[in-house]
Amino acid sequence: MGAAVQQPQGGGPRRRGRRRGRSKPMAEINVTPFVDVMLVLLIIFMVAAPLLTVGVPVDLPKTAAGALPGEQEEPLTVTMLASGEIQIQTTAVAREDLVGKLRAIAAERDSGRVYLRADGAISYHDVMQVMGALNAGGFENVGLVTDIGGSALDAGTPAVAGQ
Repeated sequence: MGAAVQQPQGGGPRRRGRRRGRSKPMAEINVTPFVDVMLVLLIIFMVAAPLLTVGVPVDLPKTAAGALPGEQEEPLTVTMLASGEIQIQTTAVAREDLVGKLRAIAAERDSGRVYLRADGAISYHDVMQVMGALNAGGFENVGLVTDIGGSALDAGTPAVAGQ
């Protein structure tokens, strides 16, 4: 007779092992995290790149060309003498009148720039008080004037103008 075919008990095809609940392994790569990481790196490099070229020392050539035209107004200069006297340009001003005079001058000027010259013997506290008065008087661009050729903090390196 012929070979008997044996049917599994349970009525369905027989499976090896338990795979119920598991899905097939995914053969595709999820690129979303990759794109996120690349965008973050792009932003970091875009921000960091300009900072890498800031401190490059350059020996500029000397030419016979003149300087570019500056401000049309004569710069305002406030001077603090070692005696404690304060002068606007060459006129002495009392401390209590300083803010009022500065406001009047600021109303007539186009530029908010002022140069502050202070004697080295004057305390930091007094200089900061005058800087506060300059700000209260309407001058927001305060430049501190110094002389070149002073001693450097690094005793081995001489101070050079322009550095």
